[in-house]
Amino acid sequence: MFPMLTLLSMFYYICLRRRSRSGTRSEALGSRRAVELGQRSALPVTVEVEQYGKEVLDFSSHYGSENSMSYTMWNLAGVPNVYPSSGDFTQTAVFRTYGGWWAQCVSSALPFRRTPPNFHGQDYLELAFEEPVYPTAVEVLETYHPGAIVKILACSLNPFSQNPPADVRWEVLWAGKPNKAVTPQARQFSPSIRQISFATNLLRLEVNCSLLEYYTELDAVILRGVRERPILALYKIPVIDINDLSDSEEEISDAGGLCCRSAGENRQNLGNGFFDRLPYELIQLIVSHLPVPDMCRLAQSCKLFHKHCCDPLQYIQLSLQPYWARLTDASLCHLQSRCTLLQRLNMSWTGNRGAVTATGFCSFMKACGVSLVCLELSCCHFLTEACLEVIAQTCPCLQELNLASCDRLQPQAFNHITKLANLRRLVLYRTKVEQSALLSILTFCPELRHLNLGSCVMIEDYDVVASMLSARCRSLRSLDLWRCRNLSERGLAELVSGCRLLEELDLGWCSTIQSSTGCFQHLARSLPRLRKLFLTANRTVCDSDLEELAANCCALEHLDILGTRMVSSASLRKLLQCCPRLKLLDVSFCSQIDSRFAQELSGLFPNVSIKKSFTQ
Repeated sequence: MFPMLTLLSMFYYICLRRRSRSGTRSEALGSRRAVELGQRSALPVTVEVEQYGKEVLDFSSHYGSENSMSYTMWNLAGVPNVYPSSGDFTQTAVFRTYGGWWAQCVSSALPFRRTPPNFHGQDYLELAFEEPVYPTAVEVLETYHPGAIVKILACSLNPFSQNPPADVRWEVLWAGKPNKAVTPQARQFSPSIRQISFATNLLRLEVNCSLLEYYTELDAVILRGVRERPILALYKIPVIDINDLSDSEEEISDAGGLCCRSAGENRQNLGNGFFDRLPYELIQLIVSHLPVPDMCRLAQSCKLFHKHCCDPLQYIQLSLQPYWARLTDASLCHLQSRCTLLQRLNMSWTGNRGAVTATGFCSFMKACGVSLVCLELSCCHFLTEACLEVIAQTCPCLQELNLASCDRLQPQAFNHITKLANLRRLVLYRTKVEQSALLSILTFCPELRHLNLGSCVMIEDYDVVASMLSARCRSLRSLDLWRCRNLSERGLAELVSGCRLLEELDLGWCSTIQSSTGCFQHLARSLPRLRKLFLTANRTVCDSDLEELAANCCALEHLDILGTRMVSSASLRKLLQCCPRLKLLDVSFCSQIDSRFAQELSGLFPNVSIKKSFTQ
């Protein structure tokens, strides 16, 4: 009994020391005593405020164009445009992907180990409201294929204030798992939210569309709340998080008795079940299954675990994206000594609103970037030209670089990518890369296998880009030209003639390409390995194009011909018969293909997911 009491006393002592770091213990005890003594103020009588979003401040992706309002995230601001109607409407906010189709593609990045099981976010958007309130309800009007929302967060920062707080906090109002509604019809999603201690007028929605049958569409968000602060019912004890990574030798020694005892001590009183007698490799394997914050907590328990949790071999790959709300320069500084062997790093979504600075990031890269082969930085708005210069100088082995939606990077910053001669995968979706910088990148990075230029509006002539790809990047496997302007039949012909190993080609919303020139038939004859082809919203795709695809591209798995007026039911049936690997076929808004025929084809080809969107 007495050894157990001793262990408990030591654990309680350590916990008190940890909590004293935060500087809020007296505040916490005062709050707790007030609750215990029943000294509660009466809840103020106040009127609940209802408001729609005022402005969309940030988002990770959208289906629409950067130069219009159709299917863009900006449609989420203001009053509803569509609700309570259901269906596919251009006035709604739509994310770029849905289902598991994109994850199946050869261009998708490998998942990171140690991703927490409760992190489900694939996309996000941030929406500001006029007036800060203490939230009582959040309502999201979903008008098509609902069920994608997995988390709703509130921020302590007022984005319209001239005096932002030094400490920006994010609190989770609600979190759930990915799901899909029974029906694609419109609904008002209003989950029960938790109470928070600050007023907010900035919400963040995180979504996961992996289970959805088609694109989810959002129409508006309503924030309800009160102006006066409600009394919190309970005081929540703070927990050690990713920012509490440092340890003093004194505290590790104090905790050492829990797990680490010298051989001369009484072995009968060893209270750790001889855990320290396990082989080093076995303990390493056990620790390798822990998420990063749990490793940080475990490292503070004793010297044995501190040694294992700080071993650089535990940090060969590191995903910090799930902890975007808590990651700071201090976090990166504490991680530096552990990441000397780092090969794969995911910092997507992190560091915005000053949490991570360009200086802090550059310091981390200089210390830990020499072995990096994969770097994910999507939606990192702290990035500057200096950051890309440091990446180019310190990461000579880098093969994968993702800068998707880093739309605040200045055009000249992309010139530094030319020094990364070993690049295999480059994602520049929604960036300001200019044509001159891109041509230099293609010249000096001939080993590129996967290139994403979707929605890159600063490129003047995609024919020149296609010609350079054909000449310099003949090993290209996937190319995303989603919503590229001014690609002509000449540029497409050069591209497919030089890059014959292409397996994925996204030409969605490239409206300047005309089927009448025979360019799509030439494409089908030139790319026998083709597995994914998106010709979304090209009204000129015709039966001859599908017949050539059926004859030459038997490996085809994903085909999107949404919006064409010239494809008949006979050519579609022939394509399905000749492409046995086909999994996804989108014929939405194809005027000659009605819903009845689409259902008939679904019955004849049950392994193919045939999409036929509707507008109510």
